[in-house]
This record gives sequence, C-alpha cells and structure tokens, in this order.
Amino acid sequence: MGKGKSVYVCSECGYKASKWLGKCMNCGAWGTMEEQEDLSLSVGTSSKVNKNSLSLVDTEKKVSSFSNIKIEENFRFKTKQSEFDRLLGGGLVQGEVILLTGNPGIGKSTLLLQMAKEYSEYGDVLYVSGEESPAQIKSRGERLGIKSKTLYLMSETDIDKISEYISIKKPKVVIVDSIQTLYSENSDSIAGTPTQIREATLKIVELAKKLGISFFIVGHITKDGKVAGPKLLEHMVDAVFSFEGEEGLFYRILRSTKNRFGSTNELAVYSMEEDGMKEVQNSSEFFLSEREEKNIGSMIVPVLEGTKVFLLEIQSLLTESGGIGIPKRIVQGFDRNRIQILMAIGEKRMGMNLGMKDVFINIPGGISIKDPSADLGALISLLSVYKNVEISQKIAAIGELGLRGEIRKAFFIDKRLRELEKLGFKGVYVPEANRKEIEKKEYKLKLIYLKNLEEFLERM
Repeated sequence: MGKGKSVYVCSECGYKASKWLGKCMNCGAWGTMEEQEDLSLSVGTSSKVNKNSLSLVDTEKKVSSFSNIKIEENFRFKTKQSEFDRLLGGGLVQGEVILLTGNPGIGKSTLLLQMAKEYSEYGDVLYVSGEESPAQIKSRGERLGIKSKTLYLMSETDIDKISEYISIKKPKVVIVDSIQTLYSENSDSIAGTPTQIREATLKIVELAKKLGISFFIVGHITKDGKVAGPKLLEHMVDAVFSFEGEEGLFYRILRSTKNRFGSTNELAVYSMEEDGMKEVQNSSEFFLSEREEKNIGSMIVPVLEGTKVFLLEIQSLLTESGGIGIPKRIVQGFDRNRIQILMAIGEKRMGMNLGMKDVFINIPGGISIKDPSADLGALISLLSVYKNVEISQKIAAIGELGLRGEIRKAFFIDKRLRELEKLGFKGVYVPEANRKEIEKKEYKLKLIYLKNLEEFLERM
C-alpha cells in the first residue's frame, strides 16, 4: 500500500486544508497548520484492509444497551472538603478527567496534593510530576501535614511510560502536573507544543474511560489568561476548573467553567494558610467582613454563582472631571457596558447628571458580577454617592433593570433571601414581579416591593 497524501490540520480547531496556510481559515489562528498523513485516503486505497480491520464482532463489543449499563455504588469519590465536592457536582466521578488551570505560583499543586491525600483513602493515588522531583514533592507534602501509604510519586515526562505504568498498577486517581511537560516519542515536536499536548491528553482520556481511573491535569495559562495549547484540550476533558487570585491577597477563588457531571460557573473560596489551602465555608461573611455600620456609595447584592448565593458589596465613587478630556469610567468586577447602560437609566429616570463626572465602580474581593439581578444595587450605590445619602449595611437590593426603568423578576429569589436572613440583614428591595412567589413563605426580612425606579424614588 502506498503512502497516503499529506493534509494540513489546525492544531487549535482541527480544520483541514490540502496545502499549508499561514492562517487557519476556520478559527483565524496563525502558525497552527501542521502536516499529517491523510489516513482516510490511505485506508480507502485497499478495501480488503478496510474490511479486515473493521470486523463486526469487534465493533459490537464497544456497543452497550442503555438499560444494561450498571453504575457502581461508589460512583463518586468524596472528600472532607465539602466546597471542593460541591464544585465537582457531589464528588469525583470514576473515569473523569479534570483540567485545572491558573497563574504560576497560585497554589494549583498545593491544592491537588491535599486532594491526593483525601482520595488515597479510596485506594492508590499516583502523583506524576514533570516539574519537581519526588523529594521536592515530599518536602512540600510534609509541610502540609500529609501522611499516606497509598500515595505514590512519579517523576516522568514520557506519556508512553506513564501510560504503561498506570495500565499495570491501575490507581484510583492520577494527578498530572503538568500537561505541558509531557511528550510522546510518536511525535517529532518538543514537549509543550499543541501536537504533544493533544497526543498526551488523548492518551489520558483513553486510559480514564477504559480503566475507570480519574485524572486531574494541571494546565498552564498564557498572558491573556487562556489555557496554553490547543483549544481542543478543553473540549476533550470532562471538567475545567480555574484557580484565580491576585498577588498579595491570601485568598483564592476556584471556579468551574465546564463540568459534564455538575453545574457550571460554580465557585469556591479558599484562604492560603501556612499548612495549605483552607476552605472558606461562610464566603458571604468573608467578603463583607470590612464594612462599616453605614456607608455612602455601598450596596449589598445577593448574586448567584452556579448553585450558591454570594453576598457581594458594590462600591461607587463620583468625582468632578474638571472639564478636561473625556470623563473616566473605571470599572472593576462589573461589566463596563452594563454600567454605561445603568448610568443612562439613572440620568433618564432618576435625574442624575453623570455626564461630566468621573465614575468609579468596584467589587471588593476579586469576584466579577455577571448576575443581572445586581442592576438595582449598582444604581442605588451610584445614587447614594450622587445624593450623599448613607445606606445601612443591613439593607440589600435584588432586581434587573430594563431601559424603561422597570424592575424585572429575579430567579431563585428564595435562595437569595435565605442567605440574607442567615447573615442578619433587616430589609431588602425586591421586584414586585416576585411577590406571589415570596408570599408563599415566611421571612424575617422587611420586604420592600418595587415595580420601577419611580416607586423607589417615592419611598426614598
């Protein structure tokens, strides 16, 4: 059989072209077209080989009836860290592949070493490192107080050797730190290239699904915060978690951006201590710990992140621009375009003249608000500064705003109100559209129903 023709494949999106292109015609990435043999053409040249290689018996072995598939009782591995299990969707699924990303030094390896100790109670756990020696990992583990006879350390970067060892020993959980350090001798490129990352991940996914072994993969990120390597990497794994945090701060945020076995956009807060990462159970109280009795330009909003409610503070500040240049619009933790819309609503419906003022919006704690129900709180915060009126720290606001000034219905209102109750809030502004749902239950809060901003100004 003759050699098949060459085809050029984009390492980012998989787009194929008959000739080399500097820029992928599908995803627009530059320098990602790699030459490969077109297997579809080479196989098609021999019908006998095609028939022999695709026997019906072998194919039927891979097909299972939905009703006959049995799920083991210990379908999920659970740990003593409830927040981590919640992000996973109730625990680690057997055969699941999870990608953990984050900036260098943020604590990815520390967190996974702590999790390795937790999962070692179910059986053998293998920690594969291409960046540290076993002695270095052991030193860090002793600092974290880790003692386990079923936790094994391996310093190797050849994915074929790693795969062979895993196939023989069959550990319950494998941690790979990191995917960018692995390589396969089947590819001529160096470790860390899109081709090598793709080959290593394919091998890992194959092992996970075939042997029922759960994998955690550490992935480096680029300067713009994206996962280094082909975009295909995120599609191949079952879940993608990102570890976030700012330099100089002792807390970290673990966020799920993809999860086939649980909710997406879940969020957990960790504090970085001397003996490792510690879960922050009452995260709302954590973010509100430095507030005063009354504040100007400060409003609390209960926002939904996945299935959990977080109470966050919206801070606003207005200053005179001096008429020189374009007024500043500095926004951190909130959608800048949304703030522009809310300012326009405030000028039209509430008489605020913000055109020549510098506007500063900040969400303390490093969390970005995407929940539209924070609209009302953000506008009240701006109005408080504009009118120089203090707001009690025991008052919160819930509601999405329309361009006509109407306050729209908020979803999961009961969860939000229960979180406010738990932290001792006294009152809350809520949409009139939620009245029927709210009146079915009893709350210890003073509920102030609003249809639109005109009603709010009257009550104010």
